Amino acid sequence: MAAKSKEAAKVKYSKEQYLYWYDSMVLQRKFEEKAGQLYGQQKIRGFCHLYIGQEACSSGSVSALKKGDKYITAYRDHGHPLALGTDPGKIMAELYGKATGTTKGKGGSMHIFDKEVGFMGGHGIVGAQIPLGAGIGFAEKYRGTDNLCICYFGDGAIRQGAFHEALNMAMTWKIPTIFVVENNGYAMGTSVARTSNVRELYTLGEGYDIPSEAVDGMDVEIVHEAVARAAERARKGEGPTFLEFKTYRYRGHSMSDPQKYRTKEEVAEWKLRDPIELIKDRILTNKIATQEELDAIDERVKKQVDDAVKFAEESPWPKPEEAFEDIYVQSDYPFLRE
Repeated sequence: MAAKSKEAAKVKYSKEQYLYWYDSMVLQRKFEEKAGQLYGQQKIRGFCHLYIGQEACSSGSVSALKKGDKYITAYRDHGHPLALGTDPGKIMAELYGKATGTTKGKGGSMHIFDKEVGFMGGHGIVGAQIPLGAGIGFAEKYRGTDNLCICYFGDGAIRQGAFHEALNMAMTWKIPTIFVVENNGYAMGTSVARTSNVRELYTLGEGYDIPSEAVDGMDVEIVHEAVARAAERARKGEGPTFLEFKTYRYRGHSMSDPQKYRTKEEVAEWKLRDPIELIKDRILTNKIATQEELDAIDERVKKQVDDAVKFAEESPWPKPEEAFEDIYVQSDYPFLRE
């Protein structure tokens, strides 16, 4: 892992775009840091999987896509809706299990949903979202829209049979789904190198004739450009793309992970290419914005997170009868007779 370059990268986008990336990634980072702190205080319970270090994957994807596109991911799912604009207060309330949360306090950390921004949820079963992502893409094609689905999963989920089935079907039917493996190196706690001879995960897509590539998941501009290329293919009717975002999580798999499978030196080396610091350096070096402008964003984000915690703290718990609401029942199920 090379240290971050001090060279000025060419400015390709507007000031507004660069500041969106910085704002979006800082919000995710500060939100997750606060969530980790609150978990330690037992304000947040159950499972909690933090996205710290992977923020470029979500922010770069969102900037490359458009309203109407759908997003689906696994249980490390706080960052994506934040990048899409979901109210941080509602996400924090969901982590608390409060009635004002994104799923009324019933889903918790692993099951954030927001239909308004096209976020089709975090999913707790490893790899379950992969065929769902293919199905969502198929639905858009069937309805004749030019929308697509982007489906994220971790490197551990790539060993699931559903991954291969979904990719095969998606390419055969030219489904407009972008499949993204966020390869943070360790799945739940075992390195990619110990689980398969195939260590360049993007090559697995080539077996289904799907255009596939490795992407620097620590650089938000590179993520944006890779997703934009995949989106263009999908909207032209050319089918899916498989992207391997090579990224890194600074925290453990979950809050209960002691992280004994990697060294502190390795984590420190990856932090030399921190996605927020990379874009911050690019903004300042190229005089896209001033340090004062970035400081103002930092202060606003801090207040957003503080307000989110206050909202969650003051929100009511779900009423007991809510346990019987939002349950799907098909009363005329066709294969049952009295």
